[in-house]
Amino acid sequence: MTIQWFPGHMAKARREVTEKLKLIDVVIELLDARVPLSSRNPMIDEIVAHKPRLILLNKADLADPKMTDKWTSYFRKQDVVVLPIDSQSGKGVEKIPGACKELAHALFEKWKSKGMKPRAIRAMILGIPNVGKSTLINRLAVKKIAKTGDRPGVTKKQQWIKVGKELELLDTPGILWPKFEDQQIGYRLAATGAIKDELLDFQDIALFVLNFMKDHYPETIQQRYKLEEVPDEGLALFDEIGKKRGCLLPGGYIDYDKAAEIILRELRSGTLGRITLEQTPSNS
Repeated sequence: MTIQWFPGHMAKARREVTEKLKLIDVVIELLDARVPLSSRNPMIDEIVAHKPRLILLNKADLADPKMTDKWTSYFRKQDVVVLPIDSQSGKGVEKIPGACKELAHALFEKWKSKGMKPRAIRAMILGIPNVGKSTLINRLAVKKIAKTGDRPGVTKKQQWIKVGKELELLDTPGILWPKFEDQQIGYRLAATGAIKDELLDFQDIALFVLNFMKDHYPETIQQRYKLEEVPDEGLALFDEIGKKRGCLLPGGYIDYDKAAEIILRELRSGTLGRITLEQTPSNS
């Protein structure tokens, strides 16, 4: 299955981001802690290369904490300021204004040397669909300003939001890119909910998840589905989970659609456990 999704409003959003960039002091790039590189839009590097950047690993509450530590180290080795956060509960969010202030320090000093009065830092939040931008903005603003939803593509336009007196945020729609060079990226994004479910083959995505988990989280999947052992083959594992969850059709055949829906729902909600679907390069 080839996974692609680049609606027209995303192309428009990219143009608007480029136009607004001259007003921005700091770029906040929001990634999914479960799939950090896969949820990183390569076009953002092209668009904002010269701006100070803060990377946030959101949904860290759903990710494997050991892997989140590895990913944090990975980005810091590249001299990138990075913070793991959970925008739903607010954990780590309180560090964001201070990090933005630190990144804008050189700009503030420049203003000061010219006798200019410092103003609020203007930050732009960028990220792919359903990564939690609107939830984060509402958490920072301490009120519901940005529209949120558990499906990708909820935010359709840009808006400015004040966060106290020192920070102003520009919310932007989630932007995917026209073509995934590596289909593994598409599968990871589909599994974590960044692509509209209507465009997906759930069985295919669930099988991808199971193949990954049997290799990296065998104990987690064994405990969750009460399996005596974890089969070596992903399809055999799919069969076992289908039986355990009662996903059966007449004649005792496995209802793969129903089983796939259960697997993906439990992965996305964290019921399956704290799972990171992407290893750091060279597993560093």
